[in-house]
Amino acid sequence: MGAGGAFRRFFSEWAAKYFAFFRAKCYNGHMEYSYLRELDEFFCAQFADYTRIAAIPGYRMPEMLTVGADGNITRKDSRQMRLAYQPDPRAVLENFKAGLEDTHFTFSFSYPRPFEAFKDRFRKYTFAKLLPAILKKYDETPESAGKKLDIEPVVWKGIVKGRLYPEKCTLMAIALVCRMQTPDVNALFSVCGFTLSGENVRDVVFEYLLMQKIFNEEMRDNCLAEYKIDSIPIRRAR
Repeated sequence: MGAGGAFRRFFSEWAAKYFAFFRAKCYNGHMEYSYLRELDEFFCAQFADYTRIAAIPGYRMPEMLTVGADGNITRKDSRQMRLAYQPDPRAVLENFKAGLEDTHFTFSFSYPRPFEAFKDRFRKYTFAKLLPAILKKYDETPESAGKKLDIEPVVWKGIVKGRLYPEKCTLMAIALVCRMQTPDVNALFSVCGFTLSGENVRDVVFEYLLMQKIFNEEMRDNCLAEYKIDSIPIRRAR
């Protein structure tokens, strides 16, 4: 990492801490940071697993069918079922959080299907081919990025070499620890065949972190802990 890259990294970390300090305020009766409140607001507006939403204690099912003057029955947009449209979305959200647990039992990698790794040699874009160039934009290398992931070195080496494929949780971890911009994250997701889903708690929270560029470790971990997400393989200080 050059002097310019080191200075940018130092300034970025300093600015994040400065920003977090001055946004501290009282929220929901406790001393919290406003970014957690904004995460809740984002989650209420974006989370779209309507089956789970309808089962939350205290949730009031909106009237989805309307009868026009001509007698025709129309159905409202399903987005009306999201938490943001509840009379008291914060109370319903707190009930939802109380029953949350991270059910994403997943490995950080998968094995290529037969001959898939061989075909990758002739593909212009693969994860293994894109990763070094994208990491270079953030003054990172596959080696330096791997040290920030809670993944066994031999597994990470296999992913970097293309012998193994990264799972979605691994892509999320890389994006967060390397402070990536959305277009680069989208490129890695696309080449691996992944998308973010509004029906998935982890995906919604990750999207918020990415959009708001919340890469400060404490702020990031607070957001993940708020929704009990612990399946993203980020290495943390013991």
